[in-house]
Amino acid sequence: MSNDQKTGSAAPPMESPCNKTCTIDLKSGLCIGCGRTRHEIGIWSSISSADRRRIMAELPARLKSSKS
Repeated sequence: MSNDQKTGSAAPPMESPCNKTCTIDLKSGLCIGCGRTRHEIGIWSSISSADRRRIMAELPARLKSSKS
């Protein structure tokens, strides 16, 4: 039995920019919904929270520049 099961607390949800608009723009290589690359999407659950936050901080600028 895990510590979460013993204490009744659940792990906090993994932060994710996914908004269920999963389409990769072939020109930019970015998801048009969240701005991540296919590589980032693939490794998302295995990277640290700090790495996820760093990537998420870059996404608004990526999405803005990909629409130009």
